[in-house]
Amino acid sequence: MKNQRTCIACRTTKDKSELIRIVKNKDGEIKVCTSPKDQGRGAYICANKECLEKAIKSKALNRAFSCEISAEIYEEIKQNLK
Repeated sequence: MKNQRTCIACRTTKDKSELIRIVKNKDGEIKVCTSPKDQGRGAYICANKECLEKAIKSKALNRAFSCEISAEIYEEIKQNLK
């Protein structure tokens, strides 16, 4: 049961390894987490196209980080989909 996180798009709880982590660091920089050691506030999204589209449509990442998310970030997430 440990290491479970909730997808910000579909609200399903899954194991961390099944999700993509997006991080906002203390400098306000937002990036797709490539290492579990990346510091900052994290948001998780399922590694599938449907959840990414739902997150874009509902602006879930914008709410999670209280700022506008650039198209480049969404593109980077798309590259990490399974």
